[in-house]
Amino acid sequence: MRAIVQRVSSASVTIEQKVVGQIDRGFLVLLGVGPHDTAEDAQFLAEKISKLRVFSDDAGKMNLALAAVNGAVLSVSQFTLYAETTHGNRPSFTQAAPPELGEALYKTFNADLIALGVPVETGEFGGDMQVALVNDGPVTICYDTEAK
Repeated sequence: MRAIVQRVSSASVTIEQKVVGQIDRGFLVLLGVGPHDTAEDAQFLAEKISKLRVFSDDAGKMNLALAAVNGAVLSVSQFTLYAETTHGNRPSFTQAAPPELGEALYKTFNADLIALGVPVETGEFGGDMQVALVNDGPVTICYDTEAK
């Protein structure tokens, strides 16, 4: 699994002019699922992201996790994180998981975050979404479970 985690002061997902997910302070997580990913990968990422300490403490140091700042996650499925771009100019997405596996593990990841006490808003799996965010910092962290 691959995740791009952006610290945000606000983020939202809109589909057909309707906001379907919205948070204030927290993380926008763009999540891609590969064909060999498992529920264990989803759990690993949920734990890492829930404990990620990138919010400023009283001394101005990035030292606080989501729970300490009453933050939330806006989770958006993004198969394009598995784009293959080494040949030509048109990316191939054959390295992404099939939709059934991708959706199942996306839902597992979100459920794992909720089980860890993280408020979660979501986009729509496979939907044509417009994502708006105010990246705070900017702070952007990349995770890939193949590197764990």
